Amino acid sequence: MNLEEERYDFIVVANRLAVDSVTEPDGTQGWKLSPGGLVTALEPVMRSADGAWIGWPGSVDTHVEPFEHGGITMVPVSLDQTEVERYYEGFSNDTLWPLYHDVIAQPSYHREWWDSYVSVNRRFAERAAALASEGATVWVHDYQLQLVPGLLREQRPDLTIGFFNHIPFPAYGLYSQLPWRRQILTGLLGADVIGFQRTADAGNFARAVRRLFGYETRGSSIRVPLENTDERRPERSRTVVARAFPISIDSASFAELAARPDVVERARQIREDLGNPKTVLFGVDRLDYTKGIRHRLKAYAELLEDGRLDAADTTLIQVASPSRERVAAYMELRDEIEMTVGRINGDFGAIGSAPVHYLHHGYPREEMVALYLAADVMLVTALRDGMNLVAKEYVASRIDGDGVLILSEFAGASDDLRQSLLINPHDIQGVKEAIVTAVEMDPRERKRRMRALRRKVLENDVAKWSATFLEELARASHATASSSAPTRDGVELEEAGS
Repeated sequence: MNLEEERYDFIVVANRLAVDSVTEPDGTQGWKLSPGGLVTALEPVMRSADGAWIGWPGSVDTHVEPFEHGGITMVPVSLDQTEVERYYEGFSNDTLWPLYHDVIAQPSYHREWWDSYVSVNRRFAERAAALASEGATVWVHDYQLQLVPGLLREQRPDLTIGFFNHIPFPAYGLYSQLPWRRQILTGLLGADVIGFQRTADAGNFARAVRRLFGYETRGSSIRVPLENTDERRPERSRTVVARAFPISIDSASFAELAARPDVVERARQIREDLGNPKTVLFGVDRLDYTKGIRHRLKAYAELLEDGRLDAADTTLIQVASPSRERVAAYMELRDEIEMTVGRINGDFGAIGSAPVHYLHHGYPREEMVALYLAADVMLVTALRDGMNLVAKEYVASRIDGDGVLILSEFAGASDDLRQSLLINPHDIQGVKEAIVTAVEMDPRERKRRMRALRRKVLENDVAKWSATFLEELARASHATASSSAPTRDGVELEEAGS
């Protein structure tokens, strides 16, 4: 594919491509769709738009020409070893990630990490600028690429640019720690529409803009002055929309999988392999300190020790998929969790029976749905989470109308899923009470709550999320076009500001 010849009206820019590299049975390298939340959310949109997806292939020094997979054009961006260490593992995941998650772990601030972050963001922006047709829509995603909207606007002021932040945005008292706080805000304000998971996150962003730049904010609108503004025309500015667009899942696909006979049979087999316990508790997370895995293990262990749960008829399945295994904080977390699991099984297990089944690897979607069906109680104990799509996947999969969702109030999903058992994961006693309530809940109450949860998840699916965001982008595009129409002296406002 010749990048000089191909142009696209709709482009997604994300840290990772929507596919992972796989080795085929004949030894050749191929690609498969990634299982991550962002890909799950955007796959249907990209297929219908016949768009291009720009992202890193996921391995060092991988130089691959653009290719098509499943009706989506994939445009790889290569990263070398130093960039992976500084831009990705360093600034993205050891600076921004802990800072944006309420400093649950201490962020690290290094100038060479920041320099790499700027350099990589510029490369992504240049690739998008080269691929976009005149007046195209570019949708940039997540905290790794917060400078791209501003860089892209400098190069291509004709574009309509959206940005969606999949993780929380911190309160100003925390955000202000960042040495490059103004540069990040400038990058984000290059977008026409900035989406957040929760209204509180959008509010935090607007307050940071007011504090650092003094720009006028009204509701979800932020007035950003154009550069080189003529003092005689102080009204020249552009409006940026910053508000909540809670992300969701392809609910129907999970419901369809849950109805498949082979998946239903697999769920039955899982319970049988566990010894058909009375209650199956389930947690599935990336192995990350924000997910509250240690907190749920502590609560569960205390319930076993108190005798309020019996290890003979209760089992916890904990899936912790590998994540950022080269970052020290994650290596320490894995060691701690595995030691805790070993201690619980040593203290309360018996021959042929383990109170915790810990699995440190990912699973395909079919297996995940089978696990959702097998689980009586779903545990989502995040200490801070943008949304948490796992909670919505569990609800969508429970076509039997049964099951109980225990959900942290610090996950964005708690705004919508109010019929779950909401918890403060830092309150271990409260988590314990919620687990006991879930285990002992009357079947009619379980079904009443699950019906309400399912209505919410099925109505507000990923198609509605993406449509709502893109409609807002279309309005922004129209407003920009109107404001940049020629004035009586023949000067276009947008052009004057670019």
